[in-house]
Amino acid sequence: MKYTHIKNSDKKIQIGKLVCVGRNYAAHAKELGNEIPSEPMLFLKTATCIVDSGQPVFHPEWSDNLHHEVELVLLIGETVKNADDETAERSIIGYAVGLDMTLRDLQNKFRSEGNPWTLAKVFDTSAVLSEFVLKSDYRLTLNEKIWLNINGKKQQESLLSNMIFSPVELVKFISSRMTLEEGDLIFTGTPDGVSKVIRGDRIESGIENIATLSTQIR
Repeated sequence: MKYTHIKNSDKKIQIGKLVCVGRNYAAHAKELGNEIPSEPMLFLKTATCIVDSGQPVFHPEWSDNLHHEVELVLLIGETVKNADDETAERSIIGYAVGLDMTLRDLQNKFRSEGNPWTLAKVFDTSAVLSEFVLKSDYRLTLNEKIWLNINGKKQQESLLSNMIFSPVELVKFISSRMTLEEGDLIFTGTPDGVSKVIRGDRIESGIENIATLSTQIR
């Protein structure tokens, strides 16, 4: 079982499902040659994908094109179904920085064949998490900067306000399609600048006023 790590607290919450949002920044959709979605595009990861900041990401031998994707991660604190604005906002109890590691070559292959690309997203160490900051300690404004460096060089940088669908909009949409429960995480999408990483690369990323994260590819 995987548990959250919460800043300035001994409280831990067992992590449930990881609901991930694709193409939630217009520039990222364009850089991969995809259309901008009219509604959130969702996929899932499992809790077994998660490693904590400071732990390594292991490059699968069955891929030659591992990509980084830095994201704001939402922590859900209650069961929610068909949420309205108020319920959606209340259900988000914390924020973290996450990496959604993606096997881009497999994703492109599966998409071209018309097959699901689960195996491009779900593998051990494919989700890296910082500690969570509770909303009671910091209220997100969406003016925060999100960034990622590889070996000290800036690779991704944007503002959370550039998300197409806001955190509240995402909770409303997701909960209209599936029940969200305490401990579920929502990976809210990545800005442009995604790129290939290789063994030995060091990744540092963060969200202003939230947290930072580090890992190394092995």
